[in-house]
Amino acid sequence: MKAAAPSTRELKPKTPLFVAVDILYLTLMLVPLVGVILLKILTTPASEGVSITGAQVFFILKMPFQDMPVTETQLNSAVVILAVLFLCLYLTHGIRKGVATKRSLVAEFIVEWIDNMVRENMGEYFMGFSSFVCAILMLSGLSSLLSLFGIFAPTSDINTTAGWAILVFALITYYKMKCGPWHYVKSFGDPVPFLAPMNVISEVATPFSMAFRHYGNVLSGSIVSVLVAYALQSASTALLGALPVIGSVPIFRIGIPAVVSAYFDIFGGCLQAYIFAMLTMLYVSNGFPMDEFEKRRRKRLAKKESKAKSKSENNN
Repeated sequence: MKAAAPSTRELKPKTPLFVAVDILYLTLMLVPLVGVILLKILTTPASEGVSITGAQVFFILKMPFQDMPVTETQLNSAVVILAVLFLCLYLTHGIRKGVATKRSLVAEFIVEWIDNMVRENMGEYFMGFSSFVCAILMLSGLSSLLSLFGIFAPTSDINTTAGWAILVFALITYYKMKCGPWHYVKSFGDPVPFLAPMNVISEVATPFSMAFRHYGNVLSGSIVSVLVAYALQSASTALLGALPVIGSVPIFRIGIPAVVSAYFDIFGGCLQAYIFAMLTMLYVSNGFPMDEFEKRRRKRLAKKESKAKSKSENNN
């Protein structure tokens, strides 16, 4: 019996140039993160007790209508975008058809997971949304995880989540108007006309609820983590402060804040990213009048075919 042909081609040894490009991608992904950590250390004034503030303002740009402050939110968001960019370049570097590598398997897993999630929640018509949903998940999740490094999470700023919510709301409105503006206006009267004011309020409230839900959960998690750490440090000082050596070490603060931070920063941040992506998919797909759109599309095609047929008969 002949041996079965291998399903993948043999891997070629990595060249020095290939390894150098890999190192470059990883360096460009990590260096901005290290830079903002150092900037946070150098620009944050020393304080005693609990200090909970918003995004630090670095400088203000003079603009024609309104001055624009440049804060930690913009800087850290740029760091997350660069991290996502170079991570994608690293995972797809050297990828070839028929050659399975560890990074190609990771990239394939991410793509298949996102595609399956979009297909299950939105349908085949919206498969082009996979890239958008993946971008939301990665940007939101990584932005929330920045708090693990002691730097400001962009998702703790209402401006970030509000910007995402406005973009999603524009997509929702666009797909709701696929059958025309009049069909969109009439939809506010469903199921009965006197509910139109409530439907309008519900429509306007969509971006507000998406923005404040994400922002509020991430910010509250950060605040709870800080308060727990301060409370444990105070309890350690009050109970063990009189002891000669142990009193100077906040024993109660060892371990427990890390567990609390892991829950709020890792689990909570990733959960909010998943919820935001799910709401995006559900709002867009449920707002799209698929049946009416297909009916109108078939009607237009039938009208075009009828015109083409009549034109052909006239020419003959």
